[in-house]
Amino acid sequence: MWLWIGLGVLGVLGAVAIYDVTQRRHAILRNFPIIGHFRYWFEAVGPELRQYIVTSNDEERPFSRDQRRWIYSSSKKENNYFGFGTDNDLERSPGHIILRHSTFPLHLPHAGEPGYQPEHPAPCYRVLGQWRDRKHKLRPGSIINVSAMSYGSLSGSAVEAVNRGVALAGALQNTGEGGISDYHRKGGEIIWQIGTGYFGCRGQDGTFSMERFLESVASAKVRAIEIKLSQGAKPGLGGVLPAAKVTPEIARIRGIPVGKDCISPAAHSAFSDVSSLLDFIERLAQESGLPVGIKSAVGHVQFWRDLAAEVEQSGRAPDFITIDGAEGGTGAAPLAFSDHVALPWKIGFPQVYREFAQRDLQHKIVFIGSGRLGFPAEAMLAMAMGCDLINVAREAMMAIGCIQAQRCHTGHCPTGVATQNKWLMRGLDPTLKSARLANYLVSFRKEVLQLAHACGHEHPALVPLSSIDILGDGLSTRSAVEVLGYQPQWALRAR
Repeated sequence: MWLWIGLGVLGVLGAVAIYDVTQRRHAILRNFPIIGHFRYWFEAVGPELRQYIVTSNDEERPFSRDQRRWIYSSSKKENNYFGFGTDNDLERSPGHIILRHSTFPLHLPHAGEPGYQPEHPAPCYRVLGQWRDRKHKLRPGSIINVSAMSYGSLSGSAVEAVNRGVALAGALQNTGEGGISDYHRKGGEIIWQIGTGYFGCRGQDGTFSMERFLESVASAKVRAIEIKLSQGAKPGLGGVLPAAKVTPEIARIRGIPVGKDCISPAAHSAFSDVSSLLDFIERLAQESGLPVGIKSAVGHVQFWRDLAAEVEQSGRAPDFITIDGAEGGTGAAPLAFSDHVALPWKIGFPQVYREFAQRDLQHKIVFIGSGRLGFPAEAMLAMAMGCDLINVAREAMMAIGCIQAQRCHTGHCPTGVATQNKWLMRGLDPTLKSARLANYLVSFRKEVLQLAHACGHEHPALVPLSSIDILGDGLSTRSAVEVLGYQPQWALRAR
């Protein structure tokens, strides 16, 4: 009898294992058959267990359990509501965001009502390249887009899932500085990021090549160019891709020799100061016709002061500025850099925006926020502060399967998102995960629109900063205008 029971158990386990490795919906089960089920069981009973042990819903970092649950349920089109009221202690939460809703809110039609739009379109309020009248200026179709993540840091399956997902959601994908791969050519429109290594537009000596640049622009759905000055993960630090990792595919994409160390310097060789940076921007825009912007974390404010002054005096300007926060960044980095270099987004962005607003230039340049802003209230604050677009990175990774295992730097991401391991990559199905990314982006846009309508405004960009308060110590609250040191009119958009 025990033999037959044992055989029966083995048969059931074998059937489960076969099902797990052949199904495509869950990367964890596909990569770790049978034992992967424990993760989902623990997730299901987590709220009950946490009444007695472990951590609260808001303690884990960098993303809390509540935040992850909202992303996962949104991406799967499941119920993303929360019951029994907030579990945040609002009376003891300094820095907490409070939106002052209108007594006369606008109504967003529900399913079955006239005017209902399931996609919840929310185009950018401004046009990229409008002020400098670029030949191929564009109004992005989504206020929420995917931030810079290179092929190499992410798997090919993950990059493809993101590219297909932004196509479904009408959004944009930033390539990251690793060049334009085949996985970026699956239907989605891209912003091509150019870093210090000039991958995809690199001459044999490692410097910028205009000929290669134009070839790459013509080869894909490139809608804008972003020059990366620094990023939140490791600002001011270059990088080395070891020779062993420079495969023929990587070499072809980046335009580098196979089997040799690939160096990404800390600084650009195509320019060395503010004036030559603006010359480089204008040169790229003139040759390609595309809007050209810059991305940077915030360190010395003097650079931004000099940039704003030069824009005011000469008229040369980036078409957009992406500000990355020190709390952002998908890339692996030394602990000292990730913890101590560059300013957090809510502190750094106002310092940059202020320099342009004081010269009345803030409405001529599109501002993009990036740095753990992938949630409706955070995005609403960012837009009220002057952002026109929001970029998400790690939140997008979670939408396609990331479980915050924090193994990105090891090459052993269990869900196949941040790895080049072929066994782990096979667990991530780009077709299914692209739909989940699109669902997350659409749900995100919907809730940002709902917040704007609750404040009495048709578009999130029209919500004034005076509609947002920041909780202080005790029972105090202050207007975000006062907290950030803004002039009331700085971030207001003309209707």
